[in-house]
Amino acid sequence: RLFAHWEAVASTHRVSLPRDMAGPIAQMARHSQAREPVPYVSLSQHGKCEEAAYEERRYPAGKWACVTKGEPMYEQSISMSFMKLMRYICKENSVGCYLGMTVPVLNEIHLTKDETELEREVVTAYYLPGEFQQNPPVPMDPEIHITERAPLRVITRVFYGMTTEETILREISLFWELLGSTDTVLRETYIVASYENPSIPQRRNEIWFICRA
Repeated sequence: RLFAHWEAVASTHRVSLPRDMAGPIAQMARHSQAREPVPYVSLSQHGKCEEAAYEERRYPAGKWACVTKGEPMYEQSISMSFMKLMRYICKENSVGCYLGMTVPVLNEIHLTKDETELEREVVTAYYLPGEFQQNPPVPMDPEIHITERAPLRVITRVFYGMTTEETILREISLFWELLGSTDTVLRETYIVASYENPSIPQRRNEIWFICRA
């Protein structure tokens, strides 16, 4: 039943779910309550009417497992990349065991020059749990690369629901309206941070604006 549910979700992303994903899906479901947060420091919060509109954070340097895909649709790229990362997390790694899930999973996107569309290439990144930061297990999949990402300062804003090219472009536009004119953040590169698995309809996401160094 769990596999059928994920299969239905995958079909909405125009992706077919291979049978060998049954194991990783079951394992993720078993461990769904134990999710390690990616460490960060909150620098400031900006609210409107008691509600936090956005937050500035600093993330330390750390090791991430990354997959780059450039499928016709954004949802296809992130679905296919996350399936690869799930296999790595669950067993297809040099220690041969479940590594543990961390949140959020990051999807780094780039806008076209006129800022009306997403570039096809998306980098999906999973933060290695604390116990594996010094010595990351080697992925069996050659498309997964372990990368040391530099410290990052971002301005973040929460949104809920499906992440499609349309919803992401809308959220970026809304966030710019909220921030007003500023040159302290990048205009061409953004991050979509996902906190819940794709089978949850009203899942929590954030859009991250990356502060200039």
